[in-house]
Amino acid sequence: MVARNDDTFLPLAPHKFYMHPAEKNVDETIVSSQNGFTAKLPANGYRHSAVPNIDPEKDGIYDESGFNEKNVAMSATESVYGNPRTLAYDPLVPNGLAEDTMPTMVLPYIDSAKDGVQYLGKLIAQYGSPEGNGVIFSDQNDVWYMEIVTGHHWVAQRIPDDSYAVAANQVAIQQINFNDSDNFMWSEGIQEFVEEHHLNPDKEGWNFRHIFGTDTEKDRHYNTPRVWYGQLYLNPEIEQDPQSSDLPFIRQASRKITVEDVGNILSSHYNETKYDPFGHGADADRLKFRPISMNRTQNSHVLQIRNDVPAERAAIFWLNFGVPAFSPYVPFFNNATDTDPSYRATKLTMNLDDAYWMYRAVGSVVEGHYSHFIQSNVDYVTASKEYLRSRVAEIDEQASDLSGTELTNFLTEANHATVKAMKKRTMNHFNDLLASGLLLSKLTFNMDKNL
Repeated sequence: MVARNDDTFLPLAPHKFYMHPAEKNVDETIVSSQNGFTAKLPANGYRHSAVPNIDPEKDGIYDESGFNEKNVAMSATESVYGNPRTLAYDPLVPNGLAEDTMPTMVLPYIDSAKDGVQYLGKLIAQYGSPEGNGVIFSDQNDVWYMEIVTGHHWVAQRIPDDSYAVAANQVAIQQINFNDSDNFMWSEGIQEFVEEHHLNPDKEGWNFRHIFGTDTEKDRHYNTPRVWYGQLYLNPEIEQDPQSSDLPFIRQASRKITVEDVGNILSSHYNETKYDPFGHGADADRLKFRPISMNRTQNSHVLQIRNDVPAERAAIFWLNFGVPAFSPYVPFFNNATDTDPSYRATKLTMNLDDAYWMYRAVGSVVEGHYSHFIQSNVDYVTASKEYLRSRVAEIDEQASDLSGTELTNFLTEANHATVKAMKKRTMNHFNDLLASGLLLSKLTFNMDKNL
């Protein structure tokens, strides 16, 4: 499983979810509307899912996340930042390959997670990077996390099979073993670059976070607390300081990790701690740290590749189109040719027929009367989790004897049916919230029931 919250600058930045068909013998050049990056696309590409902006000419493409038909997942990107020492010698390239075009340039053309790192690394060497980015790749066997921090330098680490990793807008990867190419990859010349410019602050070792990353007051309010909470959730027995600069990148959980666990972390606002902005503690604590789930999270996703079913139905895209704190993760089997119109045809303005707007409307209403509505919302999300997990099992059972085109067609229709059922559930919840909200109005006066 790999997962991420896609946060933007504004509470509303409409996205869609669609399946891009495979391409053969195309002749196309991609041009970024954001920084002018221009490149010729390969002639042939795999079918793949994507969650882009709906107005690429204005806002950029930002495909953000998806699987290709080879069951290779990519989530890109998490913004990270290099320090002035390293950027002084390898500055960012203004018109290089950025987040807005990266998945489009990579995901349709890779055959494994490791291949994804290598493919993207070659593009960064060719075009340079205009920003710091953390990129996740996964397949049936591996998860790789890649951090691009300066104009041309990067490292990537394979996450061990028995471990998890948490990263939050700060360079996360730590010690690099340059003698272990099975678990580490890096940009050409990075060791020489660091040595030439005397960039390693440590007396021993080669810690990428220490050499290339930041360690600032902003990090300790904006980034490290989110890593702390993710690790607290999965390792509650370990006591750590939420503002520590030395939180490990990789840990072994105290239990097996489920899709629901990952969703709960991405949905969190420091629940059950004094740092919860919805809590009752002092403002100095409640407002101290940036939450994980935010009102400007445009989509949250868990990309799951299962190993106990045939590869043709192993990849599931769990997509949350609302504020994660108040909305469920809906499973989509990736071996499909289409998504429901309510996901792939999002309008620019409020329209409750669209999944994006429907789920965001629920979140807005819940937060507006949080103390009154949160239990009802928790009940809705909890019941949805139960239904959606059983729904996956139901589809697996019904598809057990299918293969090839017949299976793809069945899974496409099954995804549509899941969307239809979730729309009914969600609109019932939304209508209940609105009806209850009318009773909370301050524009009332009880005197006589006949008046």
